[in-house]
Amino acid sequence: MMLSHYHGQIFNASELGKSLGVSDTTVKRYLDILSGTFVVRQLQPWYYNTKKRLVKRPKIFFRDSGLLHSLMAISSEDELTNHPRLGASWEGFALEQVLILLNLREEESFFWAVHTGAELDLVFQRKGQLWGVEIKYNEAPGVTRAMKSALSELELKHMLVIYPGYDTYPMEKNITAVGLWKLKESIENLKRSFPVKT
Repeated sequence: MMLSHYHGQIFNASELGKSLGVSDTTVKRYLDILSGTFVVRQLQPWYYNTKKRLVKRPKIFFRDSGLLHSLMAISSEDELTNHPRLGASWEGFALEQVLILLNLREEESFFWAVHTGAELDLVFQRKGQLWGVEIKYNEAPGVTRAMKSALSELELKHMLVIYPGYDTYPMEKNITAVGLWKLKESIENLKRSFPVKT
């Protein structure tokens, strides 16, 4: 139940250990067990040579949205819509769909974050180039400073912005908004740009 509050956030083993009265190594071991049984996903940070201070701890996601909602005592759509963790729930759900459609293994999936606040939800590599995915619970997402920073700093080939809509449209050069309900179609188009393992 405590771990559910870290869904979509950087994991802090020492903080959780203090709350449970156990060591941070014990917490990490429990987390590894939950990851190994496919209950929780640990999304690791992307490392590269930079002078910026990078976040080095994993982000935590429950793979099953139903389990997450149960642990957070969310029992209806109305409760979810009015819950302060709605955005995090959406991020985890959309992330799982992207990873499945791109057939990305855990060791191929990363996030990017620096201590100044800039962050990108998913980073992956194909044909020697980096691609990025940002997930926004917004009917009309706009290009943010963090997106521009990620695009420039990581030298991304392209960035997809997943939102809860239907349309696909260019937001800016190398940034495309993709409605979740058209995600499969958009991923199929994206596969023409790089080989996706089957």
